[in-house]
Parts: sequence; C-alpha cells; structure tokens
Amino acid sequence: MKARIASLAVLATSLVVSMGLGAVADAKPNIAKPMFTVIPKDAPGHNVPLFPPSSSLQTWSGGFTDLTGKAIHFTMVGTDPNSTNTTTTVNVVVIPVIFEYGASNGNMTFDPRKDQLNGMSVLKFMEKSPIFASSVKFKSGSAKLGKSQYIDAFQRANFWSTVQSEPNYHVLLNVTKTLKPLKFSVLPGGGSVITNPWGSLPTGTYPINPFDLAVNTYLTANSADITPDTLPLFISDNVYLTQQTGGRGCCIGGYHSASGTQSYSYTTLVTESGDFSEDISALSHELAEWLDDPFTNNHVNCSDNSILEVGDPLETLSNFGTFTVSAGGFTYHPQDLAFIGYFGHPTPYPSANGWISFYNRKAT
Repeated sequence: MKARIASLAVLATSLVVSMGLGAVADAKPNIAKPMFTVIPKDAPGHNVPLFPPSSSLQTWSGGFTDLTGKAIHFTMVGTDPNSTNTTTTVNVVVIPVIFEYGASNGNMTFDPRKDQLNGMSVLKFMEKSPIFASSVKFKSGSAKLGKSQYIDAFQRANFWSTVQSEPNYHVLLNVTKTLKPLKFSVLPGGGSVITNPWGSLPTGTYPINPFDLAVNTYLTANSADITPDTLPLFISDNVYLTQQTGGRGCCIGGYHSASGTQSYSYTTLVTESGDFSEDISALSHELAEWLDDPFTNNHVNCSDNSILEVGDPLETLSNFGTFTVSAGGFTYHPQDLAFIGYFGHPTPYPSANGWISFYNRKAT
C-alpha cells in the first residue's frame, strides 16, 4: 500500500530550490523500502484554477457495485470502452529534472538529458521504450493485444471482454516536446547522495514536499506549453524522493497528482540493473495509475488500497513486480499491473482471461 502524503508546505518561490539542513553523504538510509505515493489533488497549492477551462483531458466515467455492496465510481483517461471503438492520443510534455549536489555530496549532478542508460541519454532511452513506442506485440495470457505501447496494452487487457472486438480502441501517449529543465540546487540537509539501498550506484535523495511545490510553480510558469489536455511528465534519473528532509523516509520512485484540472506525474529512472525503479519500471507504474486514476480521486473499498492505484498491489512482489520485455535490441523492465477485478469488481471480470493482473502474478 502506498505511503500517503496529505499535506504540503508553502509554495516554493523559485524553480531553483535550495534547502539548508544538515546531511550525511554517501551512506545508505537506516531504513529503506520501495515506495510510490499519491499527493491528493486538493493538497495546499493544488486547488488553484491556473489553466484555461476550455482545454480538458479526454476522460470517461464508469462504475460497479463491489463485493461488499458499495457503489464504486471512477474516471479514467480515454473514451468508454463499452460504447466506443476509437483511439485517444494524449500528448506528453517531458520536463527533465536536474539535481545538483554540492561539495559535501561529492559535487554530483544527476541530469537525465546527459546521464546514460544503455549507451544513450536516459530521456532518449525512455522515449524509445515500449512505454512510448508501439514496438512490442503484447500478450496477456491467451489474449493477443496487438503491437502497441505497454500502458495501452494493459488497458485493452483490463477491458478485454469488450475491446477484443474493437481493434481501434486505444489510449496512446505521444511525446511532443521536451521543455526546459526543472533544476534543484541541493544544499546540505535538503537531500544527500547515498549508495543505492538495492545496489551500489550513487543515488540522490530529496524530500517530496518541496519537490512537489516546485513542480506546481513550474506548471504555473509554463501554462503556455502545459494545458489540461496534455500530460506533463517530470523525469529524473538515479534520485529517490523521501518523505522527510535529510533522506528520511526513503525511497519514493514516483507519484502522480493534479492541480485544479491539470494532471501530472513524476518518475525517476534508475540506471543500475536490479535496483528499485530500474529503467521503466516506476514509469510504467505511475503512467498506468495516471491512466486509471488521473485526478487521484477514484475511491475503492479495498483493505490494502483506498484509491484505484493499479501498480500498488504488485510492487511488493519479487523484482518489485517487474517483468522483462525485449525491444530494439534492449531489455526493459515494466511492472505488472492490477486489473479492475482486484478492486472488488464482481465476477466475471471484464479483463483478459478473467485475470486480476496483466501477468496474473498476484492470485488474490
């Protein structure tokens, strides 16, 4: 189950954020666990009508009565698979996130525009991956989902009882531009450089509250390029967010939220094999959750999950719930994702094979 961050500090006043608390560099946190999180859309600083209402994200609404008799209502990205056979394309605006650490942390900089993953920049590797490239013929059990992006294949499999006869039903992600980076100059105490808790790679840390406030400041300042019908995607590499300052409450690989009608997401890509958030694992987790809960308010009645977060139930499995996909000569590590049946939808489930996840890795 995800950690919940329910409150934020005052809005940051600059896109270059500096913190000034004490820190210890090049050490592993005392307690580290793999985490993703959600910041509620009505958190402080999130409820301002910053963006033009004439532009909106394509969504549809549905619901079911769960196994406890509770009415569940949800809003998802795309069009209703029960009544349409159309393709929705959401334009993605990528924002690189740069973290610069000072002398007490080895003068290290993490920059996804320059840091390498499999011989190319982290951003280029991400854009060539099956998250954005329709390069893999995906299958979920016996269901042949066609050559598509992974998030689209997941959603087709989620509602397979309907869309197996609708070859044109898709929800696709299209990277249209990369904007100027969001840059953090991290002073001692605001974050530190540690040894990755699951490997040996130097890894940055930074507290999530000031990070999210800077993100919202960035959204406000760039409303000409970022509108509610787009997905602004903030990307770092080899940096984990933390629940508190000084590296405590590590390690958060990503989150998604909304400010008014503007949804957005953040993910880190870790470049060392076997680590939490390895290559596209956290990215697949967060984008699928954005797809099925773009405004973080699809409430469900599960004992281990209060909103419809499709990545959470699988993240505690071996290898953080990931599996391997080969494409273009590279091996990627997306995460398995839970179908709607996991969240109390009565049988028969609408998903492929009647499963409750894409690779059926969680039996209950």
